Amino acid sequence: QVQLVESGGGLVQPGASLRLSCAASVSIFIVSSAGWYRQAPGKERELVAVITSANNTHYGDSVKGRFTISRDNAKRTVSLQMNSLKPEDTAVYYCNVYGTNFPHRYDYWGQGTQVTVSS
Repeated sequence: QVQLVESGGGLVQPGASLRLSCAASVSIFIVSSAGWYRQAPGKERELVAVITSANNTHYGDSVKGRFTISRDNAKRTVSLQMNSLKPEDTAVYYCNVYGTNFPHRYDYWGQGTQVTVSS
């Protein structure tokens, strides 16, 4: 049973930092891509950041320069360092691990962790 367990969410003031972590019980994590998505109330889920197995990264436009995604293959974790948080960053953040274990594709999601940015 694959599990993705997120941690690190919470309530912070604008301008503060948070670090989200996701522990993945995916045996082929090292060859997987991983990412973070978020969904605010009344809005669609959107990409925050992804990191490939080769450590290539891609960020959503709204978080470029403020958020940094990283991974630790030995610990099977993917993290999201969030700096200069804004109220519009308030959302449930979801961890995602995906890839292809030929011929099958896999796509796993965590339960989500709430991030609230408010004064």
